[in-house]
Amino acid sequence: MSKVIIYKLDVGVAVVNPAPDCGLTIGQIALKDVPTGKPFKIIDASEVPEDTTSWVVNDSDLTDGIGSGVQI
Repeated sequence: MSKVIIYKLDVGVAVVNPAPDCGLTIGQIALKDVPTGKPFKIIDASEVPEDTTSWVVNDSDLTDGIGSGVQI
């Protein structure tokens, strides 16, 4: 299964789909691409609902790290 990174926006949820074979782990991508200070979660792509317009993610679910803005 492929993995994606999710984090909360001011309105809604962002889903980051890493490029295959980019040379970075999904954790490295999350630290780099999630905005600084935003908590994130790495989940199976199959967990993302087809219609994300009303998708709500709780802060307590975003437990895999915090975006650092560090360029790798």
